[in-house]
Amino acid sequence: MGHLVGKDLYRRLGQKVDGLTVRAPWNETLYEILKALYSHEEAEIIVKMPYGLVRLDRIARSIGRDEAGLKKVLEGMARKGLVLDVCIRDRYFYMISPMIIGIFEFTMMRTYEGIDPARMAKLFQDYLESSELFLAANFGSGQKVSPLRTMPWEETINQTEHIEVLDYEKARGIIEGNDLFAIGLCSCRHKKSHSEEGACDVPLEKCSTMGKSAEYMIRNGLAKEVSKSRMLENLDESRELGLVINADNVQRSCDFMCHCCGCCCVCLLGISQYGYPNVIVSSSYLARPDDSLCTGCGACAKACPISVIEMRPNDEPSATRKNGPVVDESICIGCGACALKCQSEAMKLVERKQRVIHPETVFERVILQCLERGTLQNQMFPEPENVTHKFMRSFVGGFLKLPPVKAALMSDMLRSRFLSAVKKGAGH
Repeated sequence: MGHLVGKDLYRRLGQKVDGLTVRAPWNETLYEILKALYSHEEAEIIVKMPYGLVRLDRIARSIGRDEAGLKKVLEGMARKGLVLDVCIRDRYFYMISPMIIGIFEFTMMRTYEGIDPARMAKLFQDYLESSELFLAANFGSGQKVSPLRTMPWEETINQTEHIEVLDYEKARGIIEGNDLFAIGLCSCRHKKSHSEEGACDVPLEKCSTMGKSAEYMIRNGLAKEVSKSRMLENLDESRELGLVINADNVQRSCDFMCHCCGCCCVCLLGISQYGYPNVIVSSSYLARPDDSLCTGCGACAKACPISVIEMRPNDEPSATRKNGPVVDESICIGCGACALKCQSEAMKLVERKQRVIHPETVFERVILQCLERGTLQNQMFPEPENVTHKFMRSFVGGFLKLPPVKAALMSDMLRSRFLSAVKKGAGH
């Protein structure tokens, strides 16, 4: 690849980011975001880097740089959240940050000098929400695999039905099972704080990470290390505030939890304001009122973060209340925020007829995300300048984009076998 300059370089950078787990369609706003965050040197490195999680020596070979100088640049990008650096068996591996979860969150979580937060907030608002370009590219064709899943507030689940709550559905249990924690700024509320209406009263420092993710955040100054007790306090505070816990969409090794409000969260607004119901994967529960206990106060409707509870007139002649809640069960994410505010305990979470299946690991989630979004070939053949890889990306990409092929591989019948085959081929 020849030396790229100016807008051509950032266009190639945009194409690279667009080829990751989350699509990032090109427009002038994306160009302004990339230009503000990446130097020319950083942009050239990302363009030439392999896709996926790779060792420093492999990156150096791919782009023709010495390891020492390259490591310094990569460490600088890790501090800005533009690449992820992960230490595995005392060796560092690096991966290009996608737009979500990645570039947006880490940029708005930065607390040190180097960016104009007000300008970046406006750019991200325009790109991620206002134009709907980003939302449509990732969820406009019925895509169902998201980086985020909603976790139910356990105490709001109807215990009379003897529902088994699985371990990965228990926020408190996931925290108890970890030993390294960090809390940083909520990127969505930070972004909203720079808008005309401003953010809500929920504290900015709520975003929680654990394990390897916490290690990355602490090492790069993107969040502060906290104790397990503080992590649990943070969860309790969010319950009192009626927030939604949206976590890493995996069953094993859940590394982050977002504490979301309906007025600021980019993803919740993607559902309530822009009409993309799959932006967040729902829990295996949904809200349902007990009419015999309901007083018609409307607290549940006010508490719903995505406005899917409507108070309707009660036309029954013998009714003791004028209004009652009606839940749009096709959109309800099963968070339990409504039930937390129900004084009569009439609103509870009940089990869906069909339990929601979440990817077992991050590897599986990435594969399924990329398959849905037409970028899996990049993970399978990651070298951008390798002629053979270029051909195979084109060939395999075209095959996987065929609607019958994609539908078959995402089906309940073939998904497990497909994931097993990809794991075996990747050496997992």
